[in-house]
Amino acid sequence: MTKPKQEPLIDLCRQRGLRITGQRRVILQVLDAADDHPNVEELHRRVGQREPGVNIATVYRTMNKLAELGLIERHMFGDGRLRYEPAPDEHHDHLINVETGEVIEFRSDEIERLQEEIAQKYGFEIVSHKLELYVKPRKTR
Repeated sequence: MTKPKQEPLIDLCRQRGLRITGQRRVILQVLDAADDHPNVEELHRRVGQREPGVNIATVYRTMNKLAELGLIERHMFGDGRLRYEPAPDEHHDHLINVETGEVIEFRSDEIERLQEEIAQKYGFEIVSHKLELYVKPRKTR
C-alpha cells in the first residue's frame, strides 16, 4: 500500500504549538521519510546519520510527545519493540511477516464492513481498532 502524502509532521507540530528545535526537526524529518515502522533505536541510528549529536533520550522524549499530541501511532508487532509511524490520514491495517519482520500496510473495505456488522450485531459501535495479521510465506509443494 502506497502511503498518500500527508502534511509533514513538522507543520502538524507547529499547529499544535510544539516548539521545533534543531534536533526535533531532524527527528521529524527522519520519521516523515520512513517507509517502514522504525523503533526508537532505528530512528536514533537514522537521525545520527544526519545529526550525530542527538541523544537517544531526546528521540524517546520526542516520540512520547508526538504520541501525546496524537501525531504518531505506536505499534507492538510481536517483537517486543514499540514501532512508530505518523498518524495516517486514512485507517489501514498491517500484515506482519513473522519470518522477516516486514510490515505491509493494507486496507480492505470488506474487512471494515464485516467489523462494523459484527459490532452492530452485538450492540456496539466501533470507536477504534487495529488489525494486525501475523503471516508467513506459503510453502509451495
